[in-house]
Amino acid sequence: MLSPIEQLEILKRGTVTIHSEKELLERLGRGRPLRVKMGVDPTSPDIHLGHAVGLRKLKQFQDLGHHIVLIIGDFTAMIGDPSGRSSTRPPLTYEQVMSNAATYTEQAFLVLDRAKTEVVYNGDWFKQMPFMEVIRLNARVTLQQMLQREDFKTRVQEGTEVRLHEIQYPIMQGWDSVVVRADVEIGGSDQLFNILVGRDLQKEEGQEPQMCMTLPLLEGLDGVKKMSKSLNNYVGVTDEAKEMFGKLMSIPDELMAKYYLLVLGETLEEGLHPMVAKKALGAKCVTLYHDAAASEACLADWDLRFSKRDLASAELPVLKLPEARDVIAVVACAFAEVVGTPKSNGDIRRLIQGGSIQLNGEKISDPKAVPEWKAGDVLKLDKKSSVRLG
Repeated sequence: MLSPIEQLEILKRGTVTIHSEKELLERLGRGRPLRVKMGVDPTSPDIHLGHAVGLRKLKQFQDLGHHIVLIIGDFTAMIGDPSGRSSTRPPLTYEQVMSNAATYTEQAFLVLDRAKTEVVYNGDWFKQMPFMEVIRLNARVTLQQMLQREDFKTRVQEGTEVRLHEIQYPIMQGWDSVVVRADVEIGGSDQLFNILVGRDLQKEEGQEPQMCMTLPLLEGLDGVKKMSKSLNNYVGVTDEAKEMFGKLMSIPDELMAKYYLLVLGETLEEGLHPMVAKKALGAKCVTLYHDAAASEACLADWDLRFSKRDLASAELPVLKLPEARDVIAVVACAFAEVVGTPKSNGDIRRLIQGGSIQLNGEKISDPKAVPEWKAGDVLKLDKKSSVRLG
C-alpha cells in the first residue's frame, strides 16, 4: 500500500465532500483494508457514465488495496431514492428490479475487478426484518430531521406531496451501512443526508461511524441536467463504440475538464483545442469500455465523415425513404427511425435555415422541396448525424 497521505491525495481528487479528511487519514493509517460501500438501485437495466463516476472512485479504493462492497438495492429500488426529486418516483415491482439487476451488475464489472468485489443485496436483510424492528429504526429519526432535506422541504413548501414510504429511504440506506460495517460510503453530492443517517445509525449500534465521500453529479450531453436515460442525455457504458464516440463529441466545451476528471480520472491539458480534447476523450472512453481497435476505428470514421468531409466514402446508417418525399417528411423520418431523436417540423425548419440539412454536400434551403432522391445519396442532418438513402 501507499502511505496514508499518498492514498488520501489520490482519493480526494474529484470529490465534493469528505467527512472528514482527518478521520479518513487516521483510518488509512491503521494499515488494514477499509470496507468501502456504495449502494446502487437497479431502477433501469443499463449503466451510463454518470453511474460510472462512483464506480471509478470505488476502483481507486480497490487499486489501493481496500475492500469494496457493492450493495444492490433490490428493496430500496422499489421505493426509489427521493434525493433531488420534485415528485414521487413511480413504483417498480420486485421482478422488474431483479431483471434490471442482472445486467446492472454485469456492467459494473466493466469498471470494477469482479474477483475483488463483494456484491450483496439489501433484500437479504430487509426481507427478514420484523415490523417491530422497522418501528424501532423509525424511532431513531425525527420528522423534523427528514424535512431538513432540501428536496422534501421544497416539495412541502410547494404543496407537492411527500409520501411516507419515501421517508424510509434514508433510514434503509443508513441501515445498509450498519449491516456491512462500512468504513466509507461513496455517493453523489445529493446523497450526503442519506450517508450521514448511516453514520448516526452506526454510532447507535456501537460501530465506528463511516466516513462520507460525495462526488459531483455529471451533467449529460445537454450540458445542463444530470445525466439520465429518461432525459435522453446519457452515454451508456454498453453503447456501440461509434455511438459512444459520437455522443461524446457533442459535449459542450465548458464541460470537458469535468468529464476528463470524473470519467477518465485525468486532468485536461491546459490550452488543448476543444476538438482535440473531445476526440481524445471519446477515444479513451471507447478504449475503456470496448477496446483499442474500436477506438482507432471510431477516430478514423470521425475524421472521414467530419474532419475530411468525405461522407460519400463513410459507413452510414441506411434510411428507407418514406411515402412522403418532401424534405420535412424525409428528414423527420431520418431523425425518428435512424437517429432515434425525433424532431418537430419547427426544429427541422431551423436546421434548414442554419444550413445543416445537406444532400450530397449541397445545402437544402426549401423545406417543401421534393428532391430527386436516389439510392446511395447522403443526407446530412446535423453536425453529428448523416444517413445514406437505401
